[in-house]
Amino acid sequence: MVTTSTADSVLKSYYLGVVSEQLDQAANPLLAAIRKTTSDVWGRDVRKAVRIGVNGGVGAGTEEGALPKAGGNRYGQLVATLKNLYGTIEISDKAIRASASNEGAFVNLLNDEMEGLVKSSSYNFGRMLFGDGTGTLATVSSASGTTLTLDSAINLAVGMTVDVYSGETCKAEAVSVTEVDYENGNVTLGGGTEYAKDDILVMQNSYGLELTGLGAIFKSTGKIYGLDRTQNPWLIPYMKSGVGSISEAVLQKAIDSIEQRSGGRINFIVCSYGVRRALINALSAYRKTDSLDLEGGYHAINFNSVPVVADRFCPAGTMYLLNTEDFGLHQLCDWQWLEGEDGKILKQVAGKPVYTATLVKYAELLCYRPCGQGMLSGITES
Repeated sequence: MVTTSTADSVLKSYYLGVVSEQLDQAANPLLAAIRKTTSDVWGRDVRKAVRIGVNGGVGAGTEEGALPKAGGNRYGQLVATLKNLYGTIEISDKAIRASASNEGAFVNLLNDEMEGLVKSSSYNFGRMLFGDGTGTLATVSSASGTTLTLDSAINLAVGMTVDVYSGETCKAEAVSVTEVDYENGNVTLGGGTEYAKDDILVMQNSYGLELTGLGAIFKSTGKIYGLDRTQNPWLIPYMKSGVGSISEAVLQKAIDSIEQRSGGRINFIVCSYGVRRALINALSAYRKTDSLDLEGGYHAINFNSVPVVADRFCPAGTMYLLNTEDFGLHQLCDWQWLEGEDGKILKQVAGKPVYTATLVKYAELLCYRPCGQGMLSGITES
């Protein structure tokens, strides 16, 4: 007979490993390419010492002359607080009782809930990789009642629950997204709050609490990982705006510039769908484009042995040139179920005939060498 104890056992012994692998490998091709590690985690923080530049104790000399003076390595310490990542499923008491005598029906019930969790979590973790850590989904360009025109609706989906901020003041909490028009950048929100230009939409309860994504890394001013960019120019990536038409020469020149100044190697390129189409058009004009198979079952365009993938959350007209070896997703542990003192995963929601179970991971994304990464923007899309 199926009970909540049975469900607990199944969630622990079967679903945890499967879901963890899907969220780590199948959520996003960029995430699949980034190393996951528990190293350099100290309490609630990640503290990573990174080497800057080269060792100065090298030089030529005469046969009997003085040896080079020891120069030593220069180090910088990156410090970031682990972010709290959650994913929750919900099962009603009625659904559990209805499938109590039918194990097949119960398995279907759990499968459906877990598939929904993986889909929703993959969506949001993929989005965070391109965010700036603030949780901002979009900025309001104009508002007419609850219908908003945004700078971009790419991060929104029907059913999402968002908070709306004016500056740092929250003016509406837990508002549902009821309609999304991606072509025109419009969304409709539930509720009766008056919205205005420059309001921002943020994932519920997430303001300032998301992963430090590419949007935070690709800046030339301010602080990152506790260090000031003006005092540490190695924290500033290569950035070229107003690119216009993409071509093999333009792309290769950017890669060469990054590799010359950083000594690293670009091994992964991610762009918007429109930029990928433009690149395919540019390359196919004089040569055949071939593909590469990536970890996680993804396929990519082969650009001089560097995979090029498109991502729905990459900003329009933008291409990121990355060395994934310079990134690490530092985590306290891999995905785990949140357990009560009694060891139970499924917990009844107070005052409701509903049980919930929550997956949790405490992690933060670090880029050890921002100067070894690049971004092309203002690319004309096809």
